[in-house]
Amino acid sequence: MKRSDSILLSVLLWLLPVVLLIPNVALDITECYTPAEKVCNILLPAAAWLALSAAFRRGGLAALAAIPVMVLCAFQIVLFFLYGQSIIAVDMFLNVVTTNVGEVSELLRNLVMAISTVLVIYLPPIVIGVLAVIKKTQLPRQGRRAALIVAGALAVSGGICAATVENYTPGRTLFPVNVISNIAEAVHRTEMSKAYFETSKDFAFGARTAAPDSNAVYVLVIGETARADNWQLNGYGRPSNPRLSKRQGLISFGKVLSESNTTHKSVPLLLSHLGSAEFGDSIYSVKSIITAFGEAGYATAWLSNQHRNGSLIDFFGDEADEHHFLADDGCEHLDMELVGPLAEILNRNSGRPLFVVLHTYGSHFNYKSRYPEEYEFFTPDNSTIASADNRIGLINAYDNTVAYVDAVLDSVMTTIEKTHRPAAVLYVADHGEDIFDDERHRFLHASPTPTYWQLHVPMVLWMSEPMLAKQQQAFDTAMSHRNSDISSSHTTFHTLMHLAGIEAAVCDTTASIASSAYLPCRPCFLNDYNEAVDLRTAGMTAGDFEQLALRGMRAN
Repeated sequence: MKRSDSILLSVLLWLLPVVLLIPNVALDITECYTPAEKVCNILLPAAAWLALSAAFRRGGLAALAAIPVMVLCAFQIVLFFLYGQSIIAVDMFLNVVTTNVGEVSELLRNLVMAISTVLVIYLPPIVIGVLAVIKKTQLPRQGRRAALIVAGALAVSGGICAATVENYTPGRTLFPVNVISNIAEAVHRTEMSKAYFETSKDFAFGARTAAPDSNAVYVLVIGETARADNWQLNGYGRPSNPRLSKRQGLISFGKVLSESNTTHKSVPLLLSHLGSAEFGDSIYSVKSIITAFGEAGYATAWLSNQHRNGSLIDFFGDEADEHHFLADDGCEHLDMELVGPLAEILNRNSGRPLFVVLHTYGSHFNYKSRYPEEYEFFTPDNSTIASADNRIGLINAYDNTVAYVDAVLDSVMTTIEKTHRPAAVLYVADHGEDIFDDERHRFLHASPTPTYWQLHVPMVLWMSEPMLAKQQQAFDTAMSHRNSDISSSHTTFHTLMHLAGIEAAVCDTTASIASSAYLPCRPCFLNDYNEAVDLRTAGMTAGDFEQLALRGMRAN
């Protein structure tokens, strides 16, 4: 055995624990742990990694055995590049399995620096380990013994420190134990999703309506990644809603918050009668508003421009009498392509009450891909690299997506108007988006801790003239609530059921913005552990609350 090989392996003995501790050090800086929890977050893992490093006489095996941990560390470091804080959340693991390949490739192109960083950190110990295994290099006995003694001392010190922490929960504050716990929870939720049809098979709303209108049409349009602040209807300084701003019979609600910043939770919240406090495992045993309308005698349809991903969103869509996913043909589509199928459904169901859900792709990144060339209103709009330096171009492209959403919604309303049927369209977005809005330089959504821009979403209600003739009082009531604090998750189901005159045990008129009994609810956030927490404990900053205050929105 060459002396140089032995020295290199001795370096690896101490280097491996150091590189594995990098996320722990970063989390101690970014997270609101107690001082004792921060000490535990260093001492206990340091003891484990040092013991692992010294466990093998052929020391290169330790580096290879640590590869799964390195993968978690690499994922955690990438998360820091994206959001600047937080452990790898349950929702992030679920996002991995519910995000289509196109979205993943768009994101990876913007993570070159993060990926390069983790390669620089973790490839060297792996390479050294592989070479040591090939050469059968062994660690000096004295070095192993010293490392094990130090590991023992660290373990004892960490254990004493942990004993001083009341209700110590390593599953939330000790990396990578917390990440492994989150993986287990993600697996649990995935299994619950797979069992959905069994767990929900006996659910029924018992929905009924005293006098259904055989011509009535109700359409729920679910927006994607829409920021209320970028909508002209809400006072934005750009003409991003040139068509809707001229429409009669339309109300824009300017103080609407989503209770989740992830699509796979926010959309089921919008479609179900459950609020964030009841979400948990209960969401897997209930059905959606589609079934409720179906029980009340409505023909139902689901039109989606999103890819199937095996989540509750797909299962809820399958409740409809007819469901169409444009992406089933393997191609990418623009949201305007939903209007043609909507017209066909309207024609096929003339003389029968109809409820339709349109699930759009809206303003999801990459923004430039969400609208055709003729909607390049704000330029330059060709920035596709996620960088604060490119914010102007990113905002231009984002605002173009809003203008395109405006055109899509206007086309939906025009298509319905041509039928001369009483109709109501409710548009609400699933969540918003960060676009390098402040000194945090946050981008995208679905971060474990939300921001103002991820939760403040647009909501629009429109009624056709025949519907206004029947529902003028409900429209006026909704208009009186246009400046009220609204939770989209709390309101959507109950407002549509109330407008349609559908009764069920779960219906709550105090949650309907078209009811004079409407009561604003306390804004909550459905966190990574599916706990409905107050915004002030959700990880939002003083800057986020300043934004809420500027718009007259309450935080609790």
